Amino acid sequence: MRLLVLGGTHHVGRAVVETALARGDRVTTINRGASGRPVEGAEARHADRLDPEAMAAALGTDTWDAVVDTWSGAPVAATTSARLLRGRVAHYAYVSSCSVYTWPMAIGTDEHAPVVDGDASSTSTDDYAAAKRGAELAVLENFDGDVAIARAGLILGPYEVVGRLPFWLNRVAAGGRVPTPGPRERPLQFVDGRDIADWLLASRPVGTFNTASAPGHTTTGDLLDEARRVTGGDAQLVWVGPETVEAAGVEPWTQLPIWVPPTGELAGLHALDTSAAAAAGLRCRPAAETVRDTWAWLRDEGLPPRPGNRAGSPMDAEAEARLLALHDSGPSQP
Repeated sequence: MRLLVLGGTHHVGRAVVETALARGDRVTTINRGASGRPVEGAEARHADRLDPEAMAAALGTDTWDAVVDTWSGAPVAATTSARLLRGRVAHYAYVSSCSVYTWPMAIGTDEHAPVVDGDASSTSTDDYAAAKRGAELAVLENFDGDVAIARAGLILGPYEVVGRLPFWLNRVAAGGRVPTPGPRERPLQFVDGRDIADWLLASRPVGTFNTASAPGHTTTGDLLDEARRVTGGDAQLVWVGPETVEAAGVEPWTQLPIWVPPTGELAGLHALDTSAAAAAGLRCRPAAETVRDTWAWLRDEGLPPRPGNRAGSPMDAEAEARLLALHDSGPSQP
């Protein structure tokens, strides 16, 4: 297969390129060449996606069997790509986000849930959810072949530039008492970026899909126990309940990456209905493999600078101290 990847040097894009090359596909990437790590074996072309003339020149007159697009900036760039690739590619996969659903997401949100407004011609990046929805519309409205909209949930695995799982791995590796948000058995839902790649390339799905594991693919306890195992650290996981987290003023999801409380407006982040993607062929590897391979990548390359700080900053020493002080001063119910 001849594959075009728009992006391709970090996060899901890099996983797509590596997966495709391992399959024996011929891969072309288009990006600015300004960040991430190019994958050896792919044909690298460079262009600013916000410059239509530069994109047209980079694409030339070539044709491809499929394109995977991971864009998360201004939607107008996706509009340009979709128009330029009309009649030249059979299948367009756009990696979107479940952030496009109106907030708060209900438990069991499926692909028919209400979404935010988006504008395919927008040049704004102020609102991540609106930008992702605008890019979805850009592809749906301007491309003339088969389209897959992969609304990814929490993406983990090697090359994860946001730094969620890397935060926990590095913190556990550092040792000492680590305040850990409970309950231990809190179900987690995520998708390894490599599993998105496997699915998009092998199945070439058509339609819109919540793209993540089934709810309960792992738990907070199992994930962090595996982090302790692979790092070889002597960290002591100090389990604190959601009430303690709230009383300490520590923010779920941002300061405590990956974790959200089991109740409240954030609970739906680990409870998406992903049955449609599973029926279309999405398979998610064991969480232990994701943890192990992410740690191996961190030791080999280190966490690259993020392209932005959308996810916020994770827990620092002061936040840890507040959690531990509250835990130690009274009973905690994780």
